Amino acid sequence: MSNHVPYKIFITENDMPRFWLNLQAFLPEPLEPMLNPQTGEPVTAGELSQVFCEECVKQELNFTDKLIEIPEPVLEFYKMYRPSPVVRAYNLERVLDTPAEIYYKFEGTNTSGSHKLNSAIPQVYYAKQQGLTSVTTETGAGQWGTALSMAAAFYGLDLTVYMVKVSAQQKPYRKAVMETYGANVIPSPSETTQVGRSILAKDPETGGSLGCAISEAIEVSMKSDRCRYVLGSVMNHVLLHQSIVGLEAKIALDRYNVTPDIIIGCAGGGSNLGGLIAPYMADRLEGRNNVEFVAVEPASCPTLTRGRYAYDYGDTGRTTPLVKMYTLGSGFMPSPNHAGGLRYHGMSSVISKLVHDGYIKPRAVKQTTVFEAATMFCRCEGTLPAPESSHAIQVAIEEAIKCRETGEKKKILFGLTGTGYFDLAAYQEYREGTMTDYIPTDEELERGFASLPVIGE
Repeated sequence: MSNHVPYKIFITENDMPRFWLNLQAFLPEPLEPMLNPQTGEPVTAGELSQVFCEECVKQELNFTDKLIEIPEPVLEFYKMYRPSPVVRAYNLERVLDTPAEIYYKFEGTNTSGSHKLNSAIPQVYYAKQQGLTSVTTETGAGQWGTALSMAAAFYGLDLTVYMVKVSAQQKPYRKAVMETYGANVIPSPSETTQVGRSILAKDPETGGSLGCAISEAIEVSMKSDRCRYVLGSVMNHVLLHQSIVGLEAKIALDRYNVTPDIIIGCAGGGSNLGGLIAPYMADRLEGRNNVEFVAVEPASCPTLTRGRYAYDYGDTGRTTPLVKMYTLGSGFMPSPNHAGGLRYHGMSSVISKLVHDGYIKPRAVKQTTVFEAATMFCRCEGTLPAPESSHAIQVAIEEAIKCRETGEKKKILFGLTGTGYFDLAAYQEYREGTMTDYIPTDEELERGFASLPVIGE
């Protein structure tokens, strides 16, 4: 295959890609390897297969194939809700009085309400093909847990979801949807695992974190040979599956000769951002465009803007391999605000390297301004956005206002990752003026950094 990826060749009759794009294969330098925390040596496929599905491990460690074929059964499932629409936000442009063109890729058209279904389907499919009978996972805001519940029900696998406790309290109906699909949903940290009991012993009132929930889900998965852990973000194979978002966006925009000048995505673990930017970043890395990429994160959990680029555990219980990434330390406990799925201490290794090398510019935004942007978008575009998505909306609005001030006619693309109909308590809090902004102090961040492992000892 030539260096240039001919995206248009690999599409179905309804403009849906037949291949995922493997962004890590385009990196000028390979990623730092994941390390076994006990030996300090790079982890092997065999070691990862004790936790993850075998096919996902193959994709995780595939650094050479630029395109990976989507299995036909997965394509058939995708066709239930894909391709998802690319929408021009004419009304938002008018309200902002901007010469910019604003586009968004809308991933909230499926029942789970977000982009998460794009990876849930293949991961459960691979688990079924492997002969597994159950899977475990964590979820923050609940979109990933909901998506995985749908996929597990479709393929007939049992599912246990550890849901961050504060999110389970804020979003009882999201929990109810997962249970309707047959999932066993447990607020985390819980008394059902050793790591959960340990965390509660130290802080009985904790609202939990994605790191806590990951630890509990992994502990449960390790107790059975017929069970594996599946993850909704951060890992390379998840970004691979999410590349269908960016590929569809490129296919649609190319048809109208639109190339974005700036692409904006919210960033928690990196799956939505990595998927949205995949084909455009691949072209940027090979010198075919000069697109600007922006990763937007909550100021309450500033992994990219105030974190350290270092090896760290992916979970609070320190059971995962060590990953080179931007991190606040696996011991960092984010505030219980409404950033939902963006409250994670680490970041995808691919996204982290692209930020570190200057290809992606990170920004951190406050909660109240995020909901101000979400409210504006809802009133003029008609869709109630998820709080996570609204981080990207805020920066898209800021960029459009800059264009108004300078007269530039930039083309802006952002990811509308999901809907916010389970987040009405947060919207009500914003309207009533009781929402507050929390930004961790340097001292609080230092406590998280103190949990970083010392490599070589």
